[in-house]
Amino acid sequence: MNTVVKSPTQTVLIGPEQPFVIIGERINPTGRKRLEAEMLAGDLSRVERDALAQVAAGAHILDINSGVTSIEPHKTEPELMTRCIELVQTITDAPLCIDSSVVPALIAGIQAAKGRPIVNSVTGEEERLESVLPVVAEYDVPVIAISNDESGISYDPKVRFAVAKKIVKRAESYGIKPQDVIIDPLAMPIGAVRTAGIDLFTIVRMVREELGCNTVCGASNISFGLPNRAAINSAFVPMAMAAGMTCAITNPLEKEIRHAVYAADVLMGNDQDCMRYLAAMREAEADASGSTSAGDDRRAARAARRASRRERLSGNE
Repeated sequence: MNTVVKSPTQTVLIGPEQPFVIIGERINPTGRKRLEAEMLAGDLSRVERDALAQVAAGAHILDINSGVTSIEPHKTEPELMTRCIELVQTITDAPLCIDSSVVPALIAGIQAAKGRPIVNSVTGEEERLESVLPVVAEYDVPVIAISNDESGISYDPKVRFAVAKKIVKRAESYGIKPQDVIIDPLAMPIGAVRTAGIDLFTIVRMVREELGCNTVCGASNISFGLPNRAAINSAFVPMAMAAGMTCAITNPLEKEIRHAVYAADVLMGNDQDCMRYLAAMREAEADASGSTSAGDDRRAARAARRASRRERLSGNE
């Protein structure tokens, strides 16, 4: 069962027999004070750099979040979302994932996006179901369904699965097909919840076997608060893939995660003749040797990735 996501020139298929899809997480001001300040000031240069660097690093879809701190988010976010999407679409052909808790911003993003973007997201809360699903149905776009409701996030995998099932059934009542509902079982911080990994793998299997939907998560959440987060993330994602997860919102600039995904795709038989893995390894070798044959664009992308990494380490984003 494939979820189809499109830009005017690219189509990305999310499905169990497709290569794993990386959704780039970087265009999001949450926790990035410098980016938030720049976006509020109308400076989208960092958005442009993040978009280019993520696509160069291998992101198949770009998540775009305009959730800056604002007294009137229903006025601020739609305009900012539109500006971000229009900018990103002028510099890359990657399909988009429109990420907001503000419904007018989701609508503005869908209207600005060319192709068939993902809507991120709906939850099992009645108010959210009734406000988001009609929009998803009207514009015929896929939606990420997060497995929590009015009671919060349950630590019981069966309860989170029940919420996911409820959303799928409600979506069907609006004419939204199961392949257009991508379930997010919620990756909890493993440092705080000992069973977070096992619980997520359990829900992914249940969704795959009983609902047939594709699954996604914010992969970086699993390592929150722990040192060497890339090590945990790069182990977590292939394990989630083995359980049946078909895409993740993560940081493609972390080569450990990227390479772990490519290797897992080979082992799961989703990389024909290992071509994607081989291409990635050749590029890694070129990066390591400082090869100049890749041209100015690739060198610029590498420089952007290094700059982004320095910013993360310094905490000055």
